[in-house]
Amino acid sequence: MATRKNSTDDPLAPVTLAVGQEDLLLDRAVQQVVAAARAADADTDVRDLTSDQLQPGTLAELTSPSLFAERKVVVVRNAHDLSADTVKDVKAYLDAPAEEITLVLLHAGGAKGKGLLDAARKAGAREVACPKTTKPAERLTFVRQEFRALGRSATPEACQALVDSIGSDLRELASATSQLCADVEGTIDEEVVGRYYTGRAEASSFTVADRAVEGRAAEALEALRWSLSTGVAPVLITSALAQGVRAIGKLSSARGGRPADLARELGMPPWKIDRVRQQMRGWTPEGVSLALRAVAEADAGVKGGGDDPEYALEKAVVAIARAARAGR
Repeated sequence: MATRKNSTDDPLAPVTLAVGQEDLLLDRAVQQVVAAARAADADTDVRDLTSDQLQPGTLAELTSPSLFAERKVVVVRNAHDLSADTVKDVKAYLDAPAEEITLVLLHAGGAKGKGLLDAARKAGAREVACPKTTKPAERLTFVRQEFRALGRSATPEACQALVDSIGSDLRELASATSQLCADVEGTIDEEVVGRYYTGRAEASSFTVADRAVEGRAAEALEALRWSLSTGVAPVLITSALAQGVRAIGKLSSARGGRPADLARELGMPPWKIDRVRQQMRGWTPEGVSLALRAVAEADAGVKGGGDDPEYALEKAVVAIARAARAGR
């Protein structure tokens, strides 16, 4: 869920500033405001505009007093792209927002349009953070929060399996979480996720990585081809391969101890410690080094450094699988 960044937690605050690039969270920030407005007044008028639709003078027209004193929500998407003249209009409005009107500004949060961002914050806008989720751990946290928000319990293994199966799209993760909660009673476990999303799981980038670091080259190559044929982005596969090899390296160089202690030290959940321990049999420090080099070469290959991304990935998978068997 989107994270609120200041103490103003009223969706009907005069101005809401949703900052970030995660589309699902931005949409949810808008939906929350609209839902609150329509709960207060079922006839609330909602105007949802892109930056090019908000021309100089448009905001004044939309926020001018109405004979019927109707409640209104004005949403401005991509506010960082507003023209200089329109930004002046918005800044002037921030100084004296109209009653019964909620302005929602969606801003990417970067340097572009920073003047408007700073002005909205200075004016005391309610702020909702909608950051792009770029790390697997962030997507895992998102899934856990989704289950919690739906009042359901899911095991850590189930949450990880869902992320592995669905990938990085938060909309699809949210949809899958909702579907599982609607269809399954009781605690949701890994078996349930596997039953629902077997095809997706077998095609996932993490399945490729798991098979590779386990030294199962043929199965890893099969999973790789399936992943690519179903549209998994090559860069996600190199990311998964890198994570798999790094986990082997981190755990092999860590001090011995209980999974819980190692989890705190290495920043991994305890269940993953157990999985990596099983995968690291046969690995040597030299093997980890060679595998990381192979991943780096593949990453360069899929990002434009080579002519054939698929071949670059196949080469990396074979190299990692060989490294996994080097110490056996």
